[in-house]
Amino acid sequence: MDTTPYQEFAKEKLGFEYNDINLLVTALTHRSYVNEHKKSTHEHNERLEFLGDAILEMVSSDFLYRNYNEPEGIMTAWRAALVRTESIGDAGKKLGYEPLVRLSKGEKHGSERAHDVILADCFEAVIGSIYLDQGYETAKDFIYKHILSKIDEILEEGTWRDAKSWFQELAQKTDGETPVYRTLKEEGPDHDKNFTVGAYVGDKLMGVGVGHSKQDAQTAAAREGVKKYRTEENKTAKNQ
Repeated sequence: MDTTPYQEFAKEKLGFEYNDINLLVTALTHRSYVNEHKKSTHEHNERLEFLGDAILEMVSSDFLYRNYNEPEGIMTAWRAALVRTESIGDAGKKLGYEPLVRLSKGEKHGSERAHDVILADCFEAVIGSIYLDQGYETAKDFIYKHILSKIDEILEEGTWRDAKSWFQELAQKTDGETPVYRTLKEEGPDHDKNFTVGAYVGDKLMGVGVGHSKQDAQTAAAREGVKKYRTEENKTAKNQ
């Protein structure tokens, strides 16, 4: 196969040339593609993903330990926010490797949720490929640049906290009420359904969230509610 697009991606987006470009090709090869091309392709990215996941957790843990003096539970929550599927999937989208991901014809037309998971898995596999080809320090620099640089934003916005618990805490503190979640809409087939949920405090709609499950939609709605309460708190503090 022509590996030129992968070599160009590595030079332009990663800043180095692979000694073995096939490692990057494998990192961006989904199991479904191998199943569909058994005669020409024999390896998918799951072993590299396994390796990359371990390196990502190690580098993130080391970073938090060295830079923050917080209890284990707090740092565990921060690490989870840094390396969750949404975070690393977004990092992958920004890197722009999606067109290079090799999928089966069926998987290419899969749900948005499935694509997001695949992109996140590929990100971990890319970490594994960088480690094997360039060494630990280069893999560490890659993680610092694309993942750990988000720590200030995560701490400032409080996205490491459990959104529903935080929203309930703010609602009880401010309004003396416990939030209630109501499903406003259900759309799509059973295998790819979208739920729209409203978060209410008393008769006030404090947030609306969309997700592939009611739980995800409730969490998104709670985040909106938290933002609204925090905005109101900031306004009050400025006026005092």
